[in-house]
Amino acid sequence: MHWEEVRDKFRIWREDNSRHSEEVVDLWVNYLQSQKHKLGDEQWMVEEQVFIAGLDCGRLDVADQCFIALSKQFPGSVRVLKLKGMRLETLERHEDALTIYDAIIREDETNSTARKRKVAVLKSQGRIQEAIKELIEYLSKFMSDGEAWQELADFYIKEGDYGKAAYCMEELILQNPHNHLYYTRYAEIKYTQGGAENLELARNYFSMAIKLNPINIRAYYGLIVSCSSSITSSKLTSSKKKEIQKLSDWAQKKLTQRYEEEKSKSIKMDKLQESLNSLCITDKSCSS
Repeated sequence: MHWEEVRDKFRIWREDNSRHSEEVVDLWVNYLQSQKHKLGDEQWMVEEQVFIAGLDCGRLDVADQCFIALSKQFPGSVRVLKLKGMRLETLERHEDALTIYDAIIREDETNSTARKRKVAVLKSQGRIQEAIKELIEYLSKFMSDGEAWQELADFYIKEGDYGKAAYCMEELILQNPHNHLYYTRYAEIKYTQGGAENLELARNYFSMAIKLNPINIRAYYGLIVSCSSSITSSKLTSSKKKEIQKLSDWAQKKLTQRYEEEKSKSIKMDKLQESLNSLCITDKSCSS
């Protein structure tokens, strides 16, 4: 493989934000490392890419070579300092990594990467309350980061704080009102909280998720169980119970139809495979 082909692959993976760590390290060692001078200024982006790939697949020898090169080229760089923190994480020197991330944040409070790395370290150590505090601080500066809101919701669910988890999902729904998965997750949280009001919200949001995506099986199941839990309430009028039962019956019917459709597809695929096998295209015994 020519070094230019390898360079182009690396470039595509960077633009797609996909790592392919083992392949990156292999291509670097076998094709690109000896000709890295031909990359020009792009060399340093590639060195960083290889460094991260090296950490991912346990090739510290490769990662360290790239780190040394980057440190010499950019002494005192905050970006290189972040890479040092990541290396310390790999070595499980978590406190040292946190010290580096804290130093970066003191220098630049808006450094999102350092804040995210700090959350990751705290999470890996099981320091959930500290991770929550740090993530809240991060979201006060980067409110549009959907992944951060999802992670904060996960933290709150682990801690059993469903009210705050629901708030995180509300933020996500406001940011992306057409994402059926957010509606489903919010409904599940409300169902878990229980109580007549929360169960009603669960039914409404499961229904909205289904409206946005009619093949959301999880939402159908959620709608059925939330209806079942609601019907047992003594506070509901008979007309309201009938309405909920009707909704449950509708969801069960749709779920059954979906099951039959998938079963039919499976049968058709089996028959197609049988037909293909009967052709004996590669079987020499069928050619006589």
